[in-house]
Amino acid sequence: MTSTTVAPDTKASKRAAMSDRSRAENSLGIRLVAPAIFLMLLVTAFPMLRALYLSLFNYSLTAPDDRKFIGLGNYVTALTDSLFWRDTAVTVLIMVVTVAFELVIGFVFAMVMHRVIFARGIIRTSILIPYGIITVVSGFAWQFAFSNNNGFVNGWLPFIGDDFNWFGQFGSGIVAIMVSEIWKTTPFMSLLLLAGLAQVSEDMLEAAKVDGATWWQRLWKVILPNMRSAIMVAVLFRALDAYRIFDNIFVMTAGAQGTESVSFLTYRQVIEQFQLGIGSALSVLLFLSVLLIAFLIVKIFRVDLAAARQEG
Repeated sequence: MTSTTVAPDTKASKRAAMSDRSRAENSLGIRLVAPAIFLMLLVTAFPMLRALYLSLFNYSLTAPDDRKFIGLGNYVTALTDSLFWRDTAVTVLIMVVTVAFELVIGFVFAMVMHRVIFARGIIRTSILIPYGIITVVSGFAWQFAFSNNNGFVNGWLPFIGDDFNWFGQFGSGIVAIMVSEIWKTTPFMSLLLLAGLAQVSEDMLEAAKVDGATWWQRLWKVILPNMRSAIMVAVLFRALDAYRIFDNIFVMTAGAQGTESVSFLTYRQVIEQFQLGIGSALSVLLFLSVLLIAFLIVKIFRVDLAAARQEG
């Protein structure tokens, strides 16, 4: 009588071991970030709850004693106002266009910084200089550059005329704002993508090259798939920042010609018109929009962090 020995399911045990490792790493990660999250909530919880509370009232600083509870009335007013949706569309347009250009240009810069051999420190520092400039300062610089009196942009583009007013209409005004935003924040995008490029295995690239893959094939089949998590982080950070754009609009156009963003609309309601109720409602809607954008970006990329760590 012969006995049959059943071989253990090594693949299943390996998955179980990796699952245990993932749980342990998640637990460690939670313990490490818990103090920072606690401090952030401690600092931001009161302003957020205060804004939520004030958004439920018809409250103006010009009549502080005449505060009336209206529930969700401010939200209904904002969501049924065409101005809010127009500013939302402008904000989304700025976010999509700037992040798209920054992703492409930032990737080129990241490739240069990653591959350059000579004067690497000087080149990296030069690329990152714009990001070190204060946004208000860069906004004033670009406002001067696009000026129809003494700016240099019209001189570089003779086909539009020396007296062309970039801030006289919506189209050219929004282009000027987006150019200033792209120039300022592309280095940040390139810095995040550079970290992703460092994770791409040179052995994989060399193997693809030996197999006869062209540069474009190596880019689409090896480099970009292995940078997916880094690209998601870069797009996420920049999209959330771009959606809250305020400084460049404040400096360059002050919201004129329909170039107003949701953040600038909130500023006008609170600071210029002293309407704390509707202004607080707009700030809450802005916060919820940011959460929605973050959720959509994470869902679109669908990055499997376990797979990125080569655990599955």
